[in-house]
Amino acid sequence: MSPEFGVGMLQLGTSKGCGLAIGAYPHFSYDASGGGGTSELGPGPAGGPRTVSFEPSSLLIPPLNWRTTRVLGLPLPPGLEIAIAPEQLAGSIDSATGAVQLHFRARFRFRIAGLYRAPDLLIDTLLSTGAAQGQRHRAMGQPLSADGTALLVGVASVPPCGDPWLDRLLGLPDEALAMLRCSFKCEP
Repeated sequence: MSPEFGVGMLQLGTSKGCGLAIGAYPHFSYDASGGGGTSELGPGPAGGPRTVSFEPSSLLIPPLNWRTTRVLGLPLPPGLEIAIAPEQLAGSIDSATGAVQLHFRARFRFRIAGLYRAPDLLIDTLLSTGAAQGQRHRAMGQPLSADGTALLVGVASVPPCGDPWLDRLLGLPDEALAMLRCSFKCEP
């Protein structure tokens, strides 16, 4: 049984247990604790589908760095960071079925402190509590639970960024997999 959302603001919180994969690289485990944002709930029945649209400028998604991200059990090297600049997070949430679908578009900004800053990677995908499958990656989300937690998954095509070195390193164009463990709660 998932929570019912009444009138008010919907609070999104991100947590541990997230993941990311790009191209043929191994999955990154990612602790997104402390991120999130708010959205007004669109009209509709309290126990049915409601629209949501988070204001991109108010969304906080922690960067992937040595504090938050591990690959093959090891932290990312210090100085390497991928910041996430959201441009859109909007869709629907259905407390009757536990289904969540959010269109997510963001710029991923790869840099090595003091040495290198790549052009943005544009990621555009549907994050959902259902199945996500591409040519290389697939995952299954988890619907809203009684405490408002869910796992959203999505596969995105990643176009080249225009920097020959990074495009070659990542094998772009390719695809990426995102797994976002999060919680939703309604605040009056």
